[in-house]
Amino acid sequence: MLNKFGLSIYISTFDEQKEMLDRFTGSGYYVFTSFHMQEEYNSIDDYCIRAKELCYWLKERNFKIIGDVSTKTLDFFEYKSIIEFAKDFSLDILRLDYGFSDDEILSISKEFPISFNPSTEDDILAKKILDRGMEVFALHNFYPRPETGLDPEGFKNINQKLKDIGIKTLGFIAGDEMRRGPIFEGLPTLEKHRNIPPYVAFLDLLKNYNVDEVFVGDVKISQVQSSLIIDYLDDNIINVPVKFHPNYQYLYNQVFTIRADSPNSLMRIQESREYSCDGEKILPFNTIIREKGSITMDNIGYARYSGEIQILRKPLPKDDRVNVMGRVLDDYIDIMDCTKNKEKIRFITL
Repeated sequence: MLNKFGLSIYISTFDEQKEMLDRFTGSGYYVFTSFHMQEEYNSIDDYCIRAKELCYWLKERNFKIIGDVSTKTLDFFEYKSIIEFAKDFSLDILRLDYGFSDDEILSISKEFPISFNPSTEDDILAKKILDRGMEVFALHNFYPRPETGLDPEGFKNINQKLKDIGIKTLGFIAGDEMRRGPIFEGLPTLEKHRNIPPYVAFLDLLKNYNVDEVFVGDVKISQVQSSLIIDYLDDNIINVPVKFHPNYQYLYNQVFTIRADSPNSLMRIQESREYSCDGEKILPFNTIIREKGSITMDNIGYARYSGEIQILRKPLPKDDRVNVMGRVLDDYIDIMDCTKNKEKIRFITL
């Protein structure tokens, strides 16, 4: 069972990651880790011992482990069978990288759930495994070098094809607190996610690209960003970081629903009819150009619609009948593209 959110752990940075991991003890989250990184094997004393200790530590805290393995793993750890290795290291899913034949993969899948890279590998074998009643997942790569991450359209097409045949997809977002070397420029699957808040990238993958589980590829994600993600998973309400004019701060921390009939240009707040009471006069105030992310309230110029609230998905011109109360924080503007009609949101301050 996937949990929609996961982390990546590396033997070389494990000690630095323990404090972050403690925040998620008992969560049952999946953790991605690799057992065939040549640079770690060459630079870490007692690499094999430390790798097993890492797995035991994670298991004691109720994490599940996706192990990235290749035939090089067998050489590093001196095992003849990848199944034997997986059992000894208490792995839950094997992400099979290079070196395994189709027959070997079919054989392994009989004993362990497996994952493949859908960006570079044919899904025909994965479908064959699925049809035989075994578990198979599609875990995309992350891309350390800037400009090499996947393009949105191709990524979306791959995921839709996999969804159509019943295969769950997994992807990566960059971390914000501590990035992994040697380049230190993030480990996202999509290039456009390299330098945006992890929370926004998480929502984007989940809602716009049919991704079933999102992993932080880097060493650490901050408590602020992980809390935003976990809050969403807990209550299915999208927290939207905003800044309101002092006159409208009473709107913070309230839950609102996006109307089902909202157009592409803006989101209409269903509950805002409560603010458009007969006899209440919303006077014109700050009737400026409305940018994407602006939060507005209709004033008395709109008669009985006075008090209705909108959030702009696209820029619109100045209108003397519309007050601009505040706006979504710049780093979180893309949340507008992740929020669908009928969903619930909460305006928050960071």
